[in-house]
Amino acid sequence: MDDRIQVTIENGVADVRLVRTDKMNALDDRMFQALVDTGERLKTEKGVRVIVLSGDGRAFCAGLDMGNFAKMASGERRGGAGLVTPKRTEGGSNHAQHAVMVWREQTVPVIAAIHGVAFGGGFQLALGADIRFVTPDVRMAVLEIKWGLVPDMAGLVLMKRLVRDDVARELTFTGRIFNGEEAHRLGLATRVCADPRAEALALAADIASKNPDAIRAGKRLLDLAPDADQHAILLAESQEQGALIGSPNQVEAVRAAMENRAGVYAD
Repeated sequence: MDDRIQVTIENGVADVRLVRTDKMNALDDRMFQALVDTGERLKTEKGVRVIVLSGDGRAFCAGLDMGNFAKMASGERRGGAGLVTPKRTEGGSNHAQHAVMVWREQTVPVIAAIHGVAFGGGFQLALGADIRFVTPDVRMAVLEIKWGLVPDMAGLVLMKRLVRDDVARELTFTGRIFNGEEAHRLGLATRVCADPRAEALALAADIASKNPDAIRAGKRLLDLAPDADQHAILLAESQEQGALIGSPNQVEAVRAAMENRAGVYAD
């Protein structure tokens, strides 16, 4: 995994970096597996309160490795073997989709720091995060149509929560490249900044300093909200709040606020 993804965990923040720098962190079989393995490990890693996902080198992720397209062009790769398969995750993902959805399934917030390019699968990977920081000049695209394909790494599931339906259609049908400023205007980027990774790590440190039980509860509620009806959301709010009130970490949050100090929380 070290030749595809490196992980450093410090003060509750997991710093996850794609490190296939010679290929602009393109997605080959080993990168797909590394994303799944890393994401699954972090789901149960004690002490992790926030995850920052970024790409080393010149890009966040350039998308599918060119070797795969060469196989399609030569006819070596035909059909979607392994795509339509009964072997899916509990959430319904195949292996490639799970490389993205595993980040949305984290119990803690995930912040993507995006620079250079995020094309095709790389763009969909960025959508798997809860929050996206981008440089003004980053280049992003739903690029699959360039290769005669459709987005198939959960991009449509995630994109429809962020942009209007007609915007998602235009980007999918054209494959046009857009920059960080437009991504922000469209709702695909949270913040435009000169150094996304530095700002992502700073935000991660801030989130990690809060009651981790409340952060996880907030993420559960926000994940529920797009698909649930009003009654289910209101009930879930009550249940989450009922579990938090009077719990040790919540009591510590109140005491820390009253004493004007940083909270000391148990994971």
